[in-house]
Amino acid sequence: MKFTNYLCLAAVGLTALAGCGKNGQPTASKPGKYSSTTGIEYNTEKGMAVANFKKIPEGPGLVFIEGGRTVLGSQEEDVTMTHDNIERTVTIASFYMDEAEVANIHWLEYLHFVRTDSAEEFYKSALPDTTVWARDLSFNDPYVTYYLRYPGFRYFPVVGVSWLQADDYCTWRTAKVNERLAAGGDSKSSKGGLFGKKKNKGGDAAAGAEGTAGTAGALGNGKSTTSIENGNTLPNYRLPTEAEWEYAAQALIGTQEVGNENQEEKRIYPWDGKSTRNAYGRKMGQFLANFKRGRGDYAGIAGSLNDGAMITEYIYSYPPNDYGLYNMAGNVNEWVQDVYRPLSFQDVEDLNPFRRNGVGDPADKYDKKGYQSLIDDHVRVYKGGSWRDVAYWLSPGTRRFMAEDSATATIGFRCAMINAGSNK
Repeated sequence: MKFTNYLCLAAVGLTALAGCGKNGQPTASKPGKYSSTTGIEYNTEKGMAVANFKKIPEGPGLVFIEGGRTVLGSQEEDVTMTHDNIERTVTIASFYMDEAEVANIHWLEYLHFVRTDSAEEFYKSALPDTTVWARDLSFNDPYVTYYLRYPGFRYFPVVGVSWLQADDYCTWRTAKVNERLAAGGDSKSSKGGLFGKKKNKGGDAAAGAEGTAGTAGALGNGKSTTSIENGNTLPNYRLPTEAEWEYAAQALIGTQEVGNENQEEKRIYPWDGKSTRNAYGRKMGQFLANFKRGRGDYAGIAGSLNDGAMITEYIYSYPPNDYGLYNMAGNVNEWVQDVYRPLSFQDVEDLNPFRRNGVGDPADKYDKKGYQSLIDDHVRVYKGGSWRDVAYWLSPGTRRFMAEDSATATIGFRCAMINAGSNK
């Protein structure tokens, strides 16, 4: 018998490593019955509580995005002359992202629960600005009334939502999904109130959160409390960082050959080629995104429509990119986490780059009071192009910004989540 097998079977003193992994070493899902450094038995009165753990629960609506090294930056000619997204090499950790934009029905669900659980003042603050459709010299009045609430628009992307409102939605979604998990079901369907059960008299810690000396039986038999340490909650839903969003939109995983570490292909759009039309198969010639073809041309002519959408479109319209993400170009622009700065590309780190508030390039350098600039610490980046934008803005490297408390009919969002406890 191999020496490692002896180690796995031993349960005496400091050498006890019962429950070892495949090669004799403990793993996150198989830590063993005893500590590999002290030999003390887990889940006993004297030992540390260690929860059963398999992997992160599945978050509804999310697609896994395998991270890696890439070149971010504009792949198009910089026609706006902003020079605010110069090419640079970075590494993005793997993460999850919504396969499609948050739709009207999702926002109505949010409003339903907010009205039930929260103060009326907060409910009113969560209402989208439906007047974003109103135009003085255009008859868009029906959209003001119908776009959000009419059943036919259920799976069209929600618009009229500010960055602040989108951020609040992410917070609510995290709580709601984890509430479902805590009620005893999975992240897709379960019943029960917040956290499902009443707390023990001693609180959650008394039931034995990992790293405490609490009653370990509650952890060893699968009836653990809901906590980060127990691994039975989802990480926070949040807005993706600009780098994550751009990386996911490029979807260069579809251009890579197995075993070839060089990134030899680039993409102007989230698909192959230099055209906005499908170049292959039965759908050859059809547009690949919902955008404005030119002045006054939002959809093409009757009987021969191009993208077929005068305004927004069904969130699963048009082919997904190679990560399985829909509408990463066109339909609506999407909010990302980052505060806007023109020189973020040279300031941020090269591992998981992100521009947050109050770090470098201070806002007082920009003359907003004198109307020479629109930049401060409350403007956020949005990306992707929309039904009202020309093709230039469909390129993942283009970027624009708007005040975080503002909203338009051309900006929506989708959520993201870290891939906790794994590099893959």
